[in-house]
Amino acid sequence: MERSEMQIRAAELERRISKLPSGSITKKIINGKEYFYHRWTENKKRREKYIPMDELDDFRTLIEQRKELEQELKALKKHLPKTEPLDALDFATNVRIGETLRPFAAPVNGYRKRECFQRLHDFVYGEQQDKVFILYGLRRTGKTTLIRQVFSQMSDEELSKSAFVQISTRDTLASVNHDLKLLEMHGFCYVFLDEVTFMEDFIEGAALFSDVFAASGMKIVLSGTDSLGFLFAEDEQLYDRCILLHTTFIPYREFESVLGIHGIDEYIRYGGTMSLGGVHYNETSTFASKESTDEYVDSAIAHNIQHSLRCYQYEGHFRHLRDLYAKDELTSAINRVVEDINHRFTLEVLTQEWKSHDLGVSASNLRRDRHNPTDVLDRIDLASVTDKLRRLLEIRNKTEMTIGLDDIHVSEIKEYLDMLDLMMDVDVLHLPDVSMKSSRTVIAQPGLRYAQAEALIRSLLLDGTFGALSLAERTAVQERILSEINGRMLEDIILLETKLANPKMQVFVLQFPIGEFDMVVFDPEAGSCRIFEIKHSEEAVVQQYRHLLDEEKCAQTEHRYGHITGKFVLYRGKDQVIDGIQYRNVEEYLKSIALVSK
Repeated sequence: MERSEMQIRAAELERRISKLPSGSITKKIINGKEYFYHRWTENKKRREKYIPMDELDDFRTLIEQRKELEQELKALKKHLPKTEPLDALDFATNVRIGETLRPFAAPVNGYRKRECFQRLHDFVYGEQQDKVFILYGLRRTGKTTLIRQVFSQMSDEELSKSAFVQISTRDTLASVNHDLKLLEMHGFCYVFLDEVTFMEDFIEGAALFSDVFAASGMKIVLSGTDSLGFLFAEDEQLYDRCILLHTTFIPYREFESVLGIHGIDEYIRYGGTMSLGGVHYNETSTFASKESTDEYVDSAIAHNIQHSLRCYQYEGHFRHLRDLYAKDELTSAINRVVEDINHRFTLEVLTQEWKSHDLGVSASNLRRDRHNPTDVLDRIDLASVTDKLRRLLEIRNKTEMTIGLDDIHVSEIKEYLDMLDLMMDVDVLHLPDVSMKSSRTVIAQPGLRYAQAEALIRSLLLDGTFGALSLAERTAVQERILSEINGRMLEDIILLETKLANPKMQVFVLQFPIGEFDMVVFDPEAGSCRIFEIKHSEEAVVQQYRHLLDEEKCAQTEHRYGHITGKFVLYRGKDQVIDGIQYRNVEEYLKSIALVSK
């Protein structure tokens, strides 16, 4: 047997031995009865565990197998030169191993865990599957933290067989393959490769990880931000030999339970990443300002698809974006699409009459404000303000683009944003005219949407139309309009999370010639539905549920969607029942629904 073959055999024996119980079986006689125990040493302490009689023969076989393999390994090592110290291994990439992972994991020891952590944990410690685990999602959604939390839970023995490989743009599959062979030769069982899609040849050679190393017993975890690259690799190379876990979407329940930040308004303003928790979160979060939000769109979203298009070798996907990429205008185009989605959202909230969220209603609300009533919006030209708002939203520096951004470009960018779990369309249906159908786009990172909407409103309020208003009046207008945006965003959040939690049901907005149900949850199998109003309010008033009690609207709904099993108002106050309408606290509602993992 050649030296390389002996090294491979030795590594294989070490892996097999690590899976078998160490120590020995001892017998004790207690009150005349025989009892058998597994005895072994761990961390310099003797351990014992009772072995049931029906498991004794199988367990004894495993102990004997280990001893036989240890004898073979001992004999084999006599013919091998002494292995070099692990810290002297000539790695081609940036590799951390063994005890060096303790300080790497230490900063996250006190962090609470995301719900998806259990899936990663189960893969690492579960049975061998000949598959790789892919952990992917946008920046600041907790991927590396999840890996560090796995390391923090490992025993000394497990950590001694673990490695973390930080991939850079200089690395190639050849260099990674070299390092994985070294790790395999020295008996490493758990290997985590971070930002693996930085390698330009990753997609075309991704099968290396599953077909060679995972198939020989290694647990391989691949992580990175390039969602498209991973999906292409799954389609072209990995097929059914990978397990995908997407981290991008962070629901309210995790925002509160993991970051320890309470309140739906905090989630509306800053939700969407796991960048920071605790005191002063809102001063340093990803979406604390328009500038930091724009930086995130550039680095986490636009550069993501740009990287995918640069590395992906096939022409079938997103081919119309290649001209934009070649002209170095792709990032600008993606920014424009994201901004346009959010700006049109703002335009809808403030100007669509059917929703009663126009500036005229804001004027009425300001007049009736209990604490600071004002007629400021009665003294301005609403038509002029609306026209200025439309122009501000819809003119997007088109003259700066050398390539026109047409519907095909926008469609492909939106398709990619869907793949990122960054946005989802929610149906808007109509009664009695069932032929009418539209949709509204929900952004899954609310802080991103709010930051852009807030900046837009601030720029509007600096317009000359408002120049003659006092500071107090301008502040009142801004707060009122942002309150309207909060209300619409609350609706979107609830629609999105309810839809994700109920994949077998239809979740939609139901509009009538006058008025609407903010949300309907239709169960086709049961032939029934629930209807909801959603209010960004802490108070319960009769006006909130007038549509839910409208007999004609309810009759039309039951004719189309079956028996109404519940009527609800979701709001920021306490749970109660009024006139048969169930008022539910919106935060408790969002914490009660379980999202279905993708």
